[in-house]
Amino acid sequence: MSTARRFGPRITEAGTTFRLWAPAARAVTLVTATRTPMTRRGEWFEATLPGAGAGTCYRFGIDGELDIPDPASHFQLDDASGPSEVIDHRYDWQCPNWKGRPWAEAVFLETHVGAFTPEGTFRAMIGKLDHLVETGITALELMPLADFPGRWNWGYDGVLLYAPDSRYGRPEDLKALVDAAHQRGLMVFLDVVYNHFGPEGNYLGRIAPQFFSDAHTPWGGAINYAQPEVRTFAVENALHWLGHYRLDGLRLDAVHAIATPGEPHVLNELSAAVGKLAAATGRHIHLVLENDDNRARLLAPEEDPPAGRYRAQWNDDYHHAWHVLLTDESGGYYADYRDKARHVARTLSEGFAYQGEPSPHRSGAPRGEPSRDRPPLAFVNFIQNHDQIGNRPKGERLTALATPKQLEAALTVLLLQPATPLLFMGEEWGALEPFPFFCDFTGDLAQAVREGRKREFADAYARSGADIPDPLAAETFQLAKLDWSACRREPHASRLALTRALLKARREHIVPLLPAMTPGEVAFDGRVLTAHWRAGNKYLHLLANLADTPQPRPNFPAQGAIRGGAPPDDLPPWSVYAAIGGA
Repeated sequence: MSTARRFGPRITEAGTTFRLWAPAARAVTLVTATRTPMTRRGEWFEATLPGAGAGTCYRFGIDGELDIPDPASHFQLDDASGPSEVIDHRYDWQCPNWKGRPWAEAVFLETHVGAFTPEGTFRAMIGKLDHLVETGITALELMPLADFPGRWNWGYDGVLLYAPDSRYGRPEDLKALVDAAHQRGLMVFLDVVYNHFGPEGNYLGRIAPQFFSDAHTPWGGAINYAQPEVRTFAVENALHWLGHYRLDGLRLDAVHAIATPGEPHVLNELSAAVGKLAAATGRHIHLVLENDDNRARLLAPEEDPPAGRYRAQWNDDYHHAWHVLLTDESGGYYADYRDKARHVARTLSEGFAYQGEPSPHRSGAPRGEPSRDRPPLAFVNFIQNHDQIGNRPKGERLTALATPKQLEAALTVLLLQPATPLLFMGEEWGALEPFPFFCDFTGDLAQAVREGRKREFADAYARSGADIPDPLAAETFQLAKLDWSACRREPHASRLALTRALLKARREHIVPLLPAMTPGEVAFDGRVLTAHWRAGNKYLHLLANLADTPQPRPNFPAQGAIRGGAPPDDLPPWSVYAAIGGA
């Protein structure tokens, strides 16, 4: 793509230049206090408004029929269908020389801005950053911010991908949050969605039907990355967030649902462009995938900057195997993990549980690629995240599904195994608040969402429909808000102390080994788990009794304990031990 930015307004000495790619439009006017005809240049329309600068509000008039926001709007003061605002991205950064942190140091806390604090704003989040640092979190991950219709949303229904939603604050408020995080040594990541647009407030189909292909995703029409302008739109969007907001990385949502990727694949072009930005600025910039296809070839945590590949992938296999182990649930996609002992062991040793094997949940279709040669840092492991909690009918966390001892053992293994760990907000203290699905659509679309949830969870609605939160209700959004006072009360205070102790052990003993860490040797018979990972002339050893009864201790190093001390002859139920030993 050209180094000159193509999408969005550009402030110049003469004023502001506005551009719109609208091949299906006959005529376009720039709508401010007056209407200014825009000049057609091929499939683009352009106009420069003398004297216009930051704060100018505008729309585009299409064929005299409707006025729309800029698809590349940088801010919407009045929701997704309102006027767009010109933003001057100059900012007085208090931490201007921040270069980020190496990938090996990443420990994620995934958050929803609106539910993270009572206020639900970027500025309010700043007051919680010290808690993250004290806990041992090094990376704050924000669920999608792209402007969505309505007052609350998970973020995956965004329609204006360049604009942080105004419910959370203005662009300068987001920059203040990022700057404050950097001053504390925290990285900030953003979840971005390049596989679909939300169902309300997207006008691209009217002005540029080429933006979409005939393919479909589970959430709407497929974006057509075989079209050069569409590819440019996504690549520029990634550079927009990483450049204007100095974010440390992006997590690309559900890239397996990019149905029309173009050639070369848009993921390769996007990563290569970000790699150039990282090289030019000397920054650590990290790209993470969510990819149900388990494409191990895309993962290269050792490449810095990335050369068309990605640091790591969210490892749903790890979550699913542990969830079945802890809950014995086997419906839906959990049916693929009934052999829980084998899958827990494989995700700890090799990353993916499915590396080309047939997936029963997918009617026997093969899933995944071999990942044995990928280092542990190629995977982001977790036992909870927004999807796995919120995709349940009631949005229950694991705290409602497993015992405290089970959860403490699973948390201990998660934070001491070598792959990058991720916690969901409040998990560090065992929060009880659910995280149900919520949105704020209106009219027929709102009812369609309600009916769609009822079809998806028909059995649950038949059993306890009255107890399932209405996804459109304000009360459902309120249910998801964290109760920060809980972390000062028992048993939450003890869980928080455990998390902090585990992350201290990880930081001091495990992180220095991670760049040289190789795939592990793991055995698990359904009761006792033993794992060993080599890094040069040292080993990370892990031993866990993941059963409800005491179990005999296998051979395990007696020296170098970093958690639990020397294990006794009979391992207590749900106990975990870790040690660092020499080769």
